[in-house]
Amino acid sequence: MLTEKSARIVAARKLLRRARRTESGQFLAEGAQAVREAVAAEPGEPGTVLELFITEQAGARHVDIVRAAFAAGVEVSQVTEKAAAALSDTVAPQGIVAVCAITGPSAQDVLDAGPRLVAVLVETSDPGNAGTVIRLADAAGADAVLVAGQSVDPRNPKAVRASAGSLFHLPVVHLDDPVAVIRQLSEAGLSILATSGAAELDLDQATADGILELPTAWLFGSEAHGLPADILAVADESVRVPIHGRAESLNLATAAAICLYASASAHRRQDATAS
Repeated sequence: MLTEKSARIVAARKLLRRARRTESGQFLAEGAQAVREAVAAEPGEPGTVLELFITEQAGARHVDIVRAAFAAGVEVSQVTEKAAAALSDTVAPQGIVAVCAITGPSAQDVLDAGPRLVAVLVETSDPGNAGTVIRLADAAGADAVLVAGQSVDPRNPKAVRASAGSLFHLPVVHLDDPVAVIRQLSEAGLSILATSGAAELDLDQATADGILELPTAWLFGSEAHGLPADILAVADESVRVPIHGRAESLNLATAAAICLYASASAHRRQDATAS
C-alpha cells in the first residue's frame, strides 16, 4: 500500500501545480465521476489514464470503476487515506485519483473535422467556471472547447471536478494567442460571436435573424471584465443575452449555457427542416 511518502505519490502530488502539469503533460482527475469517465475513455484512447490511486474504502464503494480500470489495463494502486489526501486540494478527499495524460487532437485537427459549435474561453480566470463551461459545451453537443490566452488551466483540479467528466468527452485545447485562434476559426468557416453585455444585438434578435444557424464559435471572456477590445474587434458580431428583469448581469457560466443551447437548438431546427 502506498503512503504519502511513497515516490509515486510524491511525484503525482506535484501535478497539483500548473508548471508541473505543463512540463509533464499529465494531470490529476479526482473523484468518482471524473475518474469513471477517464477510465471509460481509455479503451478508445489508450494512454488516457496512466495510473489509478484508490483507498480501501473508496475501492469498496466504486468496484465498477476498479473493474473497468483493470479491464482497460490501467495500473491500480491502493493508497492510504493520507496519501489520497495528499493528492487532493479539497477539504473532503474522495479517495480516488487518476493520473491522466494531456492528450487529444490539436486545434487544427478540430477545425479539419468541420465543427459546427465551439466554445472559446478567453482570459477566463476561474477554474470552476472553466470546468462548468466544458460541461455545458459537452451537454449542448459542442464539438470542442478552446482555451485561449492567459486563461486558467482547464486541467486545474477544480476545473476537472467542475467538468464532471466532460473533459474526457470532447477536445479541450489550450492556445496562446486568442486573435490567432479566432482567425483560424473564421478561416475554417465558423461565425465568430462575442458575448458582450454592451452589444446592440441581443440573442433573441440573432436567433430571429438566422445568425445562430451558422456554424458558430462563441467567445466568452473573463468574469470581471468580459472580452478585451481587440477580441471584440475581430468577432463577426457582438451579442448580449437580454435581461428582462432587474438583475445587473449574468455570470459567465449562465451566459455560456444560454448561448450554447441557443445555437444547439438553432442547429437542430435547421437539421429537422433539411430532413
